[in-house]
Amino acid sequence: MINNIIINDPVFVKPALYNRFDRFWIKLLADERDLPFVHLALKITLTLIPLAILLYLPLPHLIWWPIAGLYFIYNLLFMSGPYTLMLHCTSHRPFFKNDHKLLNEYIPWVLGPFFGHSPGTYYSHHMGMHHAENNLEEDLSSTMMYQRDSFGDFMKYFGAFFFGVIVSLANYHHFRKRLKMRNKVLRGELIFIAFCAGLMFISVPATIVVFIVPLVLTRFIMMIGNWSQHSFVDFDEPGNCYKNSITCVNTSYNVQCFNDGYHINHHLKPTMHYTQYPEHFKATISEFGKNKALVFDGIHYLHIWFYLMTKNYKKLAEHIVNIDNTFANPEEAIALLKSRTRKMELRGITAKNYKAKVAVA
Repeated sequence: MINNIIINDPVFVKPALYNRFDRFWIKLLADERDLPFVHLALKITLTLIPLAILLYLPLPHLIWWPIAGLYFIYNLLFMSGPYTLMLHCTSHRPFFKNDHKLLNEYIPWVLGPFFGHSPGTYYSHHMGMHHAENNLEEDLSSTMMYQRDSFGDFMKYFGAFFFGVIVSLANYHHFRKRLKMRNKVLRGELIFIAFCAGLMFISVPATIVVFIVPLVLTRFIMMIGNWSQHSFVDFDEPGNCYKNSITCVNTSYNVQCFNDGYHINHHLKPTMHYTQYPEHFKATISEFGKNKALVFDGIHYLHIWFYLMTKNYKKLAEHIVNIDNTFANPEEAIALLKSRTRKMELRGITAKNYKAKVAVA
């Protein structure tokens, strides 16, 4: 366990002077702190998309396969994570000013399909459903009903999401009379399917590499992320954000993916800018201690998922930040970790009745 901690994750530092290129974009942005998203979107546009186009050209196999390998590696290892978290941040906060709001569609509609995101479905799932339900029983991606250190249960979880999420998400919004959100899901998924089907007539191998493989891998990795973010849930207070989420600090993942490790802070303050989370964490750290919140130093969600799948609680405990000496020893921390990964039976705990119960208490 780690008792003393210094936070090194990125915060916003205003440059003394922006160059002309950046000044042009800042005039269009809703928040100048989102300038890195402009750079990332342009980088993807000027590098990944040209590679994708090359794969649809009638190239010799000796040239096509190396380009396909380069595309796959570049997409998965270098661009997919930053893109997805850019999509996440710009779903929570408007990217461009209202006068230029059409530009907000570029990230989900133009870039999204190259990373396996059908347009509109991420927003409808994450904003319209996940944050509203807070991992409780009506959350379609809830982890509560699974044993969170079981690979078998994880695969059941992934299978339910991969094969059923579009229908269940459309139904979720339909029965709540959120018809615009329902239509966003159906429209985005059907357009993506039709788009891929059309491209199959041009090149089946290219379509598989450029769009189908990213779809499968992205949804698998997103479920690893959500599983890890909500693996540790308190049985008695499953709606308490301090006790149903985790925070990861001081990891390169936070640098590459816009402080996504601050998941407790994000559920507490969903519209807070990602550059503010390190300071918000430090300002509220006593609340983390009071709630025995799980904060990990130096590891991120993939590490946590792997340690859970191998039941390596000792390794998890080594990275826990022992805020205000919450834990007397590693054994006590491990006992808490294990208690928060156990499968829960359905008890009718929804976001609505949980909030009502807390208000009465």
